[in-house]
Amino acid sequence: MIRHDLPPHAWRKSSFSDVTDPNCFEIQPTPDSLIAISDSKARPRGAFVFPPAVWAAFVHSIRKDTLQPVG
Repeated sequence: MIRHDLPPHAWRKSSFSDVTDPNCFEIQPTPDSLIAISDSKARPRGAFVFPPAVWAAFVHSIRKDTLQPVG
């Protein structure tokens, strides 16, 4: 699902992003308890939203290098 109604002041940059680099993703919790993910240089496109458990599973698989292609 994509959302366009999120407050611009609530975005947080990844701690791995360089302060001067505009190319990063941003994250924010939504009022309805989802996790929104946005491309900092393309915010008008909206943000993908995920349930917290789905986002946590994705992050865990990245950290453990176990992410597998779908399909």
